[in-house]
Amino acid sequence: SRMFGSDPAKVSKLIGYSIDGTHDGGILTLGKHFPGHGGTADDSHKVLPVVGATRAELKSYALKPFAAAIKKGVDGMIVGHLLVPSLDPKNPASLSKNVITGLLRKEMGFQGLVFSDDMRMGAITSSHSIGEASVRFILAGGDVVLIGKYPDRQRAALQTLTKAVQSGRISRARLEQSALRIVKAKMGLLK
Repeated sequence: SRMFGSDPAKVSKLIGYSIDGTHDGGILTLGKHFPGHGGTADDSHKVLPVVGATRAELKSYALKPFAAAIKKGVDGMIVGHLLVPSLDPKNPASLSKNVITGLLRKEMGFQGLVFSDDMRMGAITSSHSIGEASVRFILAGGDVVLIGKYPDRQRAALQTLTKAVQSGRISRARLEQSALRIVKAKMGLLK
């Protein structure tokens, strides 16, 4: 009920129209939930869903619309809180360098903004603090940590991120990569 359909070719075409129309209106576009949430029965608001597809199955189905969106110039991508063992057997996609830096950025060529899904979700908080998850997301190659609704949780994540930078766990160079992408997005220079 939250997607264009189940045929990757049709979905890819509709995504292209959607991106074009949204860009024509001067609005940035955002894809979600990379690398594909459609085949899961579990709700990541409550638990960590497991996507059992092989790498080949992902490429032939779930990743096709994302590839089309990237080719069309999608500005941002939300990475889902999903465990995809064929991509990373230990880390949810949203905390995985294999998924964010390896697959999304290097293999698929995405240069836009990478957003986390909301870090308050049970898929993450069942095994990580919001702060630690935020640090791991940035280390994996993400740019913008999303934490909705609760300022105290946002502050806690910010404090943990600040400590990670001060200790050298997150490098200045890593932050500058994200800062540059954010500035480029604001100036309309991502493409």
